[in-house]
Amino acid sequence: MMADFRSKTFLSDLIRQNMPTREQLEHNRFVRPFAHYVLRPELWRFTRRSVPRGVAAGLLVGIFALIPGIQIVGAALMCVPSRGNIPLAAAMTFLSNPATTPFLLAASLFVGNGLGFHADLASFRALYEGGASVDTWVSWLLSDAAPALVVGLLAIAVVSAALGYVVSAFLWRGFIARKWARRQHRRLLKVSPAE
Repeated sequence: MMADFRSKTFLSDLIRQNMPTREQLEHNRFVRPFAHYVLRPELWRFTRRSVPRGVAAGLLVGIFALIPGIQIVGAALMCVPSRGNIPLAAAMTFLSNPATTPFLLAASLFVGNGLGFHADLASFRALYEGGASVDTWVSWLLSDAAPALVVGLLAIAVVSAALGYVVSAFLWRGFIARKWARRQHRRLLKVSPAE
């Protein structure tokens, strides 16, 4: 029955087809231990409060924790106390992906250096361009770059989450206003021919 349903946009159809349902997640062995927290219906609804909270939680965790498996789980768990939208939080974590991670790391080192910590950006560039091994990256990170990286990531994550919250709240209100205006317009069109 759901396969026959088609919405007005390709993106919403794609999300509907590929997003797991709450029932599928309930039976997942990784989610089962904390399913009664994460699968509450209010965490899956799109409301004016849950949408910005979900976007902010996803950006905060997605940028600060650059480990792919931990991002989605962390964003979902962060949505529980903040009552954010879990699907949006999970989607926002994908903004930090293999294509954007080098830029996030470089920006976080730059911000961390600007906040008074020390990390050599020239060695970061040399490691990146030279295709350094994981061992080389870890030794460089543990030497002097860790405080600058962590503080920079935290600053970028907090600012991105705040901006994401404000922008998504503004866009959600605009979306709802347009939706109500279309409904009102359809009602007027139905009433006017009868007159």
